[in-house]
Amino acid sequence: MSSLTSLASIATWPVPTAAAGVVRADGTVLGTHGPVGRRFPLASVTKPLAAYAVLVAYEEGAVELDEPAGPPGSTVRHLLAHTSGLAFDEHRVTAPPGDRRLYSNAGFEQLGDHLAKATDIPFAEYLRQAVLEPLGMADTSLEGSPAKDAVSTVEDLLRFAAEVQAPRLLDPRTVAQAMTVQYPGTKGVLPGYGHQNPNDWGLGFEIRDGKSPHWTGAGSSPRTFGHFGQSGTFLWIDPDARAACVALTDRAFGPWAAEAWPPFTDAVLAELR
Repeated sequence: MSSLTSLASIATWPVPTAAAGVVRADGTVLGTHGPVGRRFPLASVTKPLAAYAVLVAYEEGAVELDEPAGPPGSTVRHLLAHTSGLAFDEHRVTAPPGDRRLYSNAGFEQLGDHLAKATDIPFAEYLRQAVLEPLGMADTSLEGSPAKDAVSTVEDLLRFAAEVQAPRLLDPRTVAQAMTVQYPGTKGVLPGYGHQNPNDWGLGFEIRDGKSPHWTGAGSSPRTFGHFGQSGTFLWIDPDARAACVALTDRAFGPWAAEAWPPFTDAVLAELR
């Protein structure tokens, strides 16, 4: 189904399979295209789901955002905001906490370990109980690293995107923090898009602000936040457009995505207006 004709353009993407959808804060699905019930590996679109589970644990009092976690001097907040100083894919420290925005899968893995110790529940199970089950995301599961190993569908991620826009599992003030820049002015590399100064990030969500180049559109508001994944996946939420968009594919991120995604997003936003 699609009332948004712009979504049909995913059929022109050079990928074997693609599915996409757009949802409002109240859960109204404005349109979908492609096999929205098909499960795709999310790669780093796993991180917002993992972060949401950590924020539930924070509200339940299981962890504090500013308690020690990860390398010496680092906190839960540092890990969520990619400022712990941990390397990209290795559990070694390459900078002092808060110094640079070093995008880190290892950081999210240490976050998962920290939460599992604090709650005595394996992270994948905590995510299921805290986020996936309450939102009815029955086709989503974490099958390894909290940084990159979730599998999901467009239908399920639209449920999540509606939740983030109008939170029921979290206090809206917590979500407002997640979409607010943590450690402002921190520079670093946005994977696939090079050095950004600043490289703004919230709690588990990347924030668009004035980044260029970027995977969202020229018409995306600076307040847009979300994530993309190396498996050719993305989820953005644009508060100014009062909508969110999910696209999942089965082709690894590359130049094709950098070319296809921004005009696609701009077409969706134009139609929403």
